[in-house]
Amino acid sequence: MNKLYIGNVSAEATEEDFESIFEQRKIPHSGPFLLKSGYAFVDCPDEKAAMKAIDLLSGRVELHGQLLEVEHSVPKRQRSCKLQIRNIPPHMQWEVLDGMLAQYGAVESCEQVNTDTETAVVNVRYGTKDQARLSMEKLNGSMMENYALKVSYIPDETASPEGPSGMNRRGFNARGPPRSSSPGMGARPKVQSDIPLRILVPTQFVGAIIGKEGATIRNITKQTHSKIDIHRKENAGAAEKPITIHSTPEGCANACRTIMEIMQKEAIDTKFTEEIPLKVLAHNNFVGRLIGKEGRNLKKIEQDTGTKITISPLQDLTLYNPERTITLKGSVEACSRAQEEVMKKIAESYESDMAAMNLQSNLIPGLNLNALGLFPSGAPGMGPSMSSMPPPGAHGGGSFGCSPYGGEGPFWASMPPASSRPPPGHPESETVHLFIPALAVGAIIGKQGQHIKQLSHFAGASIKIAPAEGMDSKLRMVIIVGPPEAQFKAQCRIFSKLKEENFFGPKEEVKLEAHIKVPSFAAGRVIGKGGKTVNDLQNMSCADVVVPRDQTPDENDQVIVKISGHFFACQLAQRKIQEILAQVRRQQQQQQQPPKPSSGAQTPVPRRK
Repeated sequence: MNKLYIGNVSAEATEEDFESIFEQRKIPHSGPFLLKSGYAFVDCPDEKAAMKAIDLLSGRVELHGQLLEVEHSVPKRQRSCKLQIRNIPPHMQWEVLDGMLAQYGAVESCEQVNTDTETAVVNVRYGTKDQARLSMEKLNGSMMENYALKVSYIPDETASPEGPSGMNRRGFNARGPPRSSSPGMGARPKVQSDIPLRILVPTQFVGAIIGKEGATIRNITKQTHSKIDIHRKENAGAAEKPITIHSTPEGCANACRTIMEIMQKEAIDTKFTEEIPLKVLAHNNFVGRLIGKEGRNLKKIEQDTGTKITISPLQDLTLYNPERTITLKGSVEACSRAQEEVMKKIAESYESDMAAMNLQSNLIPGLNLNALGLFPSGAPGMGPSMSSMPPPGAHGGGSFGCSPYGGEGPFWASMPPASSRPPPGHPESETVHLFIPALAVGAIIGKQGQHIKQLSHFAGASIKIAPAEGMDSKLRMVIIVGPPEAQFKAQCRIFSKLKEENFFGPKEEVKLEAHIKVPSFAAGRVIGKGGKTVNDLQNMSCADVVVPRDQTPDENDQVIVKISGHFFACQLAQRKIQEILAQVRRQQQQQQQPPKPSSGAQTPVPRRK
């Protein structure tokens, strides 16, 4: 990717002219200039030299009255799905860039390129050639914060004559491993497939981290190939400010270590005597797996790195702040190693959860998961990122909801609290009895009922825990009353809570049993002729669905349908059964309505006496 194309070349230009231009700006080149009519080519020794030539010459240098255009020389067969976008505003948020790129197609990777310019440069891979071409047409020359974007193709070594059909799912040639610039080998992945490092720093050190006119933070960004957002405006007056670092695990660790070193130096210069621990923010849904059974994972990290690690209590969580603070105490080097191990565990949990979501989220037809705000916006198939400021007191990002992914699009940004909005069309309320381990009741209720109250408010559902049926009862019944959307949110959060509180093993899937009541006369419709409907339902949902025989209907002439399985399986089975019941109710209503008069007939008017 080190061969350059030089366009808009005057007919009077000579090889000596280009030699002089490159020499004056100390741009190395590894071969002669090949002049053609109106354009030229030259080879550079490496990617850094090529980028320097593009940055210093393209649109900046005039030769014989014509402004030169310099970009990577890309053979037609390699003009496929990869683009380079230059002149990106230096303080642009990754989320905004991701949302902009996603307008034109599926972005498989977005890798920041290290350059000496103030503006940012990224290499982007789209899912198809058409998407890349559309993105280039729309973005090239477009203005963003007074910067004109420059977009060009870069060689796609994986391009083949067969096009996308010759690729595997991730867009790499099936015959070989990912290239060094692929997401699997250190590229800055797209936000939806990456957990950023979030840390808290004392407010008095923020100025030193930023540096005069932003010089220090720019230097850290360049050296560590990372994107760093310092959330200075959040939590006005707070003693600490959050910093978000987007990069590879190595890049995050290097940036974090540099920030710690700056804080230590500033503490010495200002005679700040208190210990400065490293505080890492992590979504609560990952913390249970980070700690491990009986705290084994955390203890191992402490022993391996020589640090002391504490985690903020659950009581500190709020509706708008789902993050726990992981405090690491030790030397800068020890804290840095511990931070890497902590983020490795969190990334493993994230990848496991994302894999489960990708496999199962399409099982619920007609339910817009992105609109519900339960999953990170920008996740595969979930639409572009949303930009919104958190309410006062929030660390920023995340939701109380069931998303285990710590996404950037919070629930409160996508919709108001359930209690404050009228449900569209007033969907009919449903009652579900969900059975959880008796030992988990305390975790669901929370201290002084805090968790169950927040969950009820978040979901817009009534949630109550029934009394134990006996002293030795191993299960307790949670009664959830609310419309379908509320059922989805409440049950999802309960499943997630049981996982994060270690009531199920790290590799064990959370499977619960749910009961819903159906009119006794409709039970046959759920079962179907010869059990066909219930068998089809089980095959489609992967849940176990049982309508116990010889049930005695209750006082409301209803019988129980038992559903057990993982969360998405249970949800799909519940929705399908509710569809059957809705169909039965519609048929009943039609039968009860009096026949309509024919279109030609007139309603008789009684005569006056």
